[in-house]
Amino acid sequence: MTETATTPDPTLEAIGKAVVLGREGDIESARSDLLAIWQQIGVAGDPFHRCTLAHYLADLCQDPAEALIWDVRALDAADSLTDERAQQHHGSLHVAGFRPSLYLNIADNLRRLGAYEAAAEHISNAEQHTSALPDDAYGNTIRTAIHEVHQAINNRDTARRASAPGSAQ
Repeated sequence: MTETATTPDPTLEAIGKAVVLGREGDIESARSDLLAIWQQIGVAGDPFHRCTLAHYLADLCQDPAEALIWDVRALDAADSLTDERAQQHHGSLHVAGFRPSLYLNIADNLRRLGAYEAAAEHISNAEQHTSALPDDAYGNTIRTAIHEVHQAINNRDTARRASAPGSAQ
């Protein structure tokens, strides 16, 4: 497969624009745009769209309970996602590579809610899937975050991590 996007995808382009808004600090517009796209996609829509949108929308949530809902939606969508579908967006994508980050995010939110046993189960799942991560900056970022969350679970720490997505909000 090619290493680039194979066909234009207006839904992913709209998600990408909303993500940029969020990263530029316009959290409310980003959330509003992503929620509007979610309404168009629906709970049974394209799993790649659902996974991507839910994963990014969770990062915009300050409340760990709300973020957890979106992170679970992202993992549920990934369970329906195939490599073939992901590679329609980018030839290098493999669903297995999504799992460490998805489990990490769920574990982190559960930890912030004080649900340490459930958090420990999910961080263990994240650790078990790290072999699917690339050996690059992204992979190293996820591995470091998994370690940080694991330590925070062990320490029974519910504080938001400074390195968590959206921490500058």
